[in-house]
Amino acid sequence: MENEFLQLEEDIVTMLKTVYDPEIPVNIFDLGLIYKVEVGENGEANITMTLTAPNCPAADFIVEDVKIKVESVRGIKKCHVDITFEPEWNQDMMSEEAKLELGFL
Repeated sequence: MENEFLQLEEDIVTMLKTVYDPEIPVNIFDLGLIYKVEVGENGEANITMTLTAPNCPAADFIVEDVKIKVESVRGIKKCHVDITFEPEWNQDMMSEEAKLELGFL
């Protein structure tokens, strides 16, 4: 059972890496926007994430893309997305790949 959840979480992360902020050429996972991925026994995924800015014009688009892609993972029936600004996102949260891609390294 534990391995099943780990595999589901891995599959979800793989899908999250296909979601992009339309203004930034790096996926939201490598940007460090995903704070938590939880999978319930009922096949419901809960994603806690943030945005690069509270007034992000692409917020609705990104959240909808996350829901659609996570719900496409086999074994996931529903995806809930919680947006938080605690802690506030900053560039240190990006992966090395993201920093390299955006010219911060």
